[in-house]
Amino acid sequence: MPTTTPWPTCTRFPLVSPWPTSTATETVSWWWVTWVRRGHEMKLKVYQGTGLLSENALPDLPVSVTTFLMEQHEPRMPAVAVASGPFVYVYKNLRPYFKFTLPPLELNPMEKSVWDQAKEDKVDLMSMKEMLEQIRENAEMPLSVQSLRFLSLDLPEMESFVNQYKMQPIKRQTVITCMATLKKNMVDEDAVSCLVIGTENNEILILDPEAFTILAKMMVPSVPAFLDVTGQFDVEYRLTVACRSGCVYILRRDSKRPKYCIELSAQALGLVRVQKNIVAACSDEMLQSYTQKGKKLWVISLPATPVTMSLLDEKFQSFQAVLVALANMEVHMYRDKNLVNVIQTQDIVTSICFGRYGREDNTLVMTTKGGGLIIKILKRTATFHKGDTAVGAPVAQSIKLNVPKKTKLYVDQTLRERESGVAMHRVFQTDLSRIRLVAARAYVRALECSMAPVSESLQEPLKMNAVVQGMGPTFKLSLNLQNMSETRAVANLLVSFLYDEKLYSVAQPFFKAPMLVPGLNYPLVTFVQCLSTQGISDIIKVFVLREGASEPLLTAHINMPVSEGLAAV
Repeated sequence: MPTTTPWPTCTRFPLVSPWPTSTATETVSWWWVTWVRRGHEMKLKVYQGTGLLSENALPDLPVSVTTFLMEQHEPRMPAVAVASGPFVYVYKNLRPYFKFTLPPLELNPMEKSVWDQAKEDKVDLMSMKEMLEQIRENAEMPLSVQSLRFLSLDLPEMESFVNQYKMQPIKRQTVITCMATLKKNMVDEDAVSCLVIGTENNEILILDPEAFTILAKMMVPSVPAFLDVTGQFDVEYRLTVACRSGCVYILRRDSKRPKYCIELSAQALGLVRVQKNIVAACSDEMLQSYTQKGKKLWVISLPATPVTMSLLDEKFQSFQAVLVALANMEVHMYRDKNLVNVIQTQDIVTSICFGRYGREDNTLVMTTKGGGLIIKILKRTATFHKGDTAVGAPVAQSIKLNVPKKTKLYVDQTLRERESGVAMHRVFQTDLSRIRLVAARAYVRALECSMAPVSESLQEPLKMNAVVQGMGPTFKLSLNLQNMSETRAVANLLVSFLYDEKLYSVAQPFFKAPMLVPGLNYPLVTFVQCLSTQGISDIIKVFVLREGASEPLLTAHINMPVSEGLAAV
């Protein structure tokens, strides 16, 4: 049975005064809800102060417990919602009040037909097993629990199982994986809240707090594991969902699909929202922060694997931090990415909750793996110093720079820019326009003279690139021709070289190019022999012409290198 033990006070807390261990006189009349599992016996226990107030048996292992207000009637007592399997058990006045059941899923018609045949004894066990296995392998819709249980049995057990369940209708039921609350229409602490439920079939359901009907239904690509909800249902709200696939999805009002997606480095073990940022603890011992649009802000390494996390929100001094419980029996407190406190515990903390407990506004309640309950109350005289939250500026920033004094020339130039700022901007714009005009004219002249690497003809949109290889006296000249058209091939093209015959000799000074198919690169190779022994070079001009036309489509000027082979001759 969980009890409050005299845990040691925190010895490292630079921002605030230490958390004293709670006693019976410090904790006033209020109640704290937790669930306990001992063997196969699940119980919901309510504590008032440090004493056990009530105890309720649970039929199955719960996955989430939360409190919410169902109505505006006085006195406003919150109800307790316990998610377990496909049910949400609602306790009001610490007594069972209502049980909400998730709607059943759609059945596979082929599976239903197999069980209908079994009901009428029209199929034997082996044929029934083969048909169900074939449906499980090929159908997109999963089988029901009844069919999966049948397939897992041995042959002697199948007959008794079918005789027992063939007359009962088959159902396919999902289960709840996480749960949170969403304010209905006001942001007050005592406002009516809706339940937000994540299910195993990748659905997010929002329930009405009074009639427990489904107000909204959304889908996510994977099974939700953690939920964080902000806003009001009737106005605007935002759902942050961490899924088992290692992704975080953000949904907004009236959106059936996620608006943003954040890919984490590993599976999430906890998720909280700090103002407009998202902080997630991952299984690879990393604590990561993102904006609500998916931009990564920072990543820090944790000393151990995180178990759970929660938000510390001290509203009086507007101080927010993230509490991360680790597997090394420590609870770390982070303000942004700065570690500001470490709380040592005697057991691994499995759940954390920070908030109001009785007359104390700032109370930290933790449950441990061995069944312990830890309550720590923040002193009312504690103060937060925002300057202490930062790691501190580097030493180099404290060194004063030797900045020279402002000279008279600098002051005169500043006055000139201040007085003639408009005129200087106009001169700059004029010069910029002139440069653009000169560049445009040069480009037009290059197109008219066919000097550009791309032809201006719309009928033959060609592109050419020339490469010279070798050290001499023999050079390899490669021309890469490409047809830039999308659908039309180009044929009947001629390639001609113009050069000084006293300096160079080209093996093929004139040849016909093949038909150019769109999108392919055609390398045309020829060899150039240098004839001069004086170590000089010249330009070789390459023309690409259309057969029967005198004006070239493309022109390239190749600056030939100096032949290095002549020095050895």
